[in-house]
Amino acid sequence: MKYFIALLMILTSSTGLEAQEIVKLYEGKIPGSKTTPADYVEQSPVGADHITRTSKVSVPTLTVFLPAKEKATGTAVIICPGGGYGILAIDHEGFNVAKRFNEIGVAAFVLKYRLPGDAIMDDKSIGPMMDAEQAIYLIRKNAARWNLSPSKIGIMGFSAGGHLASTLTVHYDDIKIPNVEKLSLRPDFSILIYPVISFGAFAHQGSAINLIGKNGTAEQKEYFSNEKHVNTNTPPTFLVHANDDGGVPVENSILFNQALVKNKVKAEMHLYQGGGHGFGLNNKTTKDDWFERLVNWMKANKFL
Repeated sequence: MKYFIALLMILTSSTGLEAQEIVKLYEGKIPGSKTTPADYVEQSPVGADHITRTSKVSVPTLTVFLPAKEKATGTAVIICPGGGYGILAIDHEGFNVAKRFNEIGVAAFVLKYRLPGDAIMDDKSIGPMMDAEQAIYLIRKNAARWNLSPSKIGIMGFSAGGHLASTLTVHYDDIKIPNVEKLSLRPDFSILIYPVISFGAFAHQGSAINLIGKNGTAEQKEYFSNEKHVNTNTPPTFLVHANDDGGVPVENSILFNQALVKNKVKAEMHLYQGGGHGFGLNNKTTKDDWFERLVNWMKANKFL
């Protein structure tokens, strides 16, 4: 199939996974893109904290992690790593999470989305959204290829990746990509972990500036304040946040949950007294495992 890179790669990274398939999001020229400057080269350095930070993404991809056939449930999730729309914490909030999903029989697709930049995009504010839409389009279109149920495809995001995931969650009908088949781009469920949600009073300024610029318009701030666009058709949503999050205020999750409740959307939110921001799978301040809470929620809503 012309959309796919037929590479199976043996990993030597810290993920510990044996193989992965990398799928190119677009065929040919990426919609809304400019010619990539010669000095705009993707980088993925590993910091002293052992977190890989991928930057300058100009070719977006999906990295596919499939569960063992005997465990497969037909459910899939697109994972959007965070990083303030400036980098992607691709292992910490991507590949490691995908492995955990595989253990419960869920196929995981880690989205390496383009980070907003005037150098490579006509309109940087919609570049990441286009990639999220293209990801769910490709997975739903090719569900049979991966033995997936097209009605059990969700999206997940951490921090600014949570903003991207929540943007698709509420704006899935605002289609920015070619979709001749008119496939639904609505996620069947949404998982938001310490997400950026609002560009209002509780905005994470770094994410907002990176996406819409220092002089973002009132209309842009309204559009990307995703709590304002929840309605009765918004997908069921699971949220996790820490009350002491000094990076992305907990009010982001609270506002989104309040909007979900108001619109009678199935939702569950877990707030921890500690944990700060960016704890990934492991909130070291508690013995509780939020991923186990997620599994219970997915079972209760028949996604597992």
